[in-house]
Amino acid sequence: MVMSLKGKRIVLGITGSIAAYKSAILIRLLVKKGAEVQVVITPAGKEFITPVTLSALSGKPVISEFFATGDGTWHSHVELGQWADLMIVAPATATTLAKMAGGMADNMLITTYLSMPPSVPIFAAPAMDLDMFVHPTTQRNLDQLKSDGVHIIDPVEGELASHLEGKGRMEEPENIVAMIEDYFIDGVHHRTEHKVTRGYHEATHNGDKKKILITAGPTYERIDPVRYIGNFSSGKMGFAIAEECAARGGEVLLIAGPTSLSVHHPNITRVDVESAQEMLDAALQAFPDVDGAILSAAVADYRPQQASGEKIKRDEEGAITLSLLPNPDIAATLGKIKKPGQRIVGFALETTNEEANALKKLKKKNFDLIVLNSLKDEGAGFGHDTNKVTIISRNGSKRSFELKSKEEVAKDIVDATFVAMLDNHSE
Repeated sequence: MVMSLKGKRIVLGITGSIAAYKSAILIRLLVKKGAEVQVVITPAGKEFITPVTLSALSGKPVISEFFATGDGTWHSHVELGQWADLMIVAPATATTLAKMAGGMADNMLITTYLSMPPSVPIFAAPAMDLDMFVHPTTQRNLDQLKSDGVHIIDPVEGELASHLEGKGRMEEPENIVAMIEDYFIDGVHHRTEHKVTRGYHEATHNGDKKKILITAGPTYERIDPVRYIGNFSSGKMGFAIAEECAARGGEVLLIAGPTSLSVHHPNITRVDVESAQEMLDAALQAFPDVDGAILSAAVADYRPQQASGEKIKRDEEGAITLSLLPNPDIAATLGKIKKPGQRIVGFALETTNEEANALKKLKKKNFDLIVLNSLKDEGAGFGHDTNKVTIISRNGSKRSFELKSKEEVAKDIVDATFVAMLDNHSE
């Protein structure tokens, strides 16, 4: 086995969940990869798995209480923070996530979390019943943790402890280890040029004072008061990008087409529009004052030449003819008025000759980067919680990513965007 984590010091937090049995497997896999693992477990966690088991697997005494014995000896959470290269909480219950988000330092695990320096990445793998996971409170806590720089490993769907089926199962240990390996591979690359801060190198973390325009969702072109031309875009990708930019300190103006999604970060100003023309008008008004634009909206290409003010009645013959006009090209319009120092990131959803068509679109519309999706990739594109993208730059360089959650994809896109903003050679 390749010792890909040799010398890495990992703090593993374990909480009171039936998924705690997976933590034993996780320790075993991390140790086999060469990592040194220190377990910190909550009192409730010990009800699900014994410290004896965890100590045998890790080769270290398990830490649970602040004080080791009755003689005043105590465990230093500060020293753990200085020792660690990475911390992961797996499983992370709703209670622990709430305490992490609120800084409620009432047990050894939370004080250890709060003692981690900004240079130490923190991961959390939620595990809970499906109703608890989707509850607005839990989602709000997860959003707060993401904005704090915590890497959330989304739970997967399957049979839960309640015997219900749904999203809430902790990710499998093998996949968690792979994510940690990937992080350290990227982290080593980043350290060659920039300081690492809570999972982002300095160039991509610092969005302070950057003004970012983001378009998201579909546009609807009315046929009559109850019918429209549109597409299947949910807006999830654009909203995830907006949250990520805001979490890194950016001032975000999100121009959103019709969608049921909501925003959470206070740095996001949302403008709701319906049609392509409305989106263009809002974008033109904001664009001169921003540092960059990420144009992820799926804008309808055509609109009816004449929209009816009243509902069109069904003809007895059953057929009607619509005359369509091309909509304004928002991306091309902004590309033409882009000033030196501004950056534009476009999107391409292709079905054939994907990379060639995306590169052609990048050059034609004066983008600095283009994010390519292919409808051939299962789990990518409209309506999914996951995406698989390739990011292509003006000079033709590209980086392809595996299928991952749209929140994780957003990090990759924002990374590339902020690097482009720092690059004075892409004019």
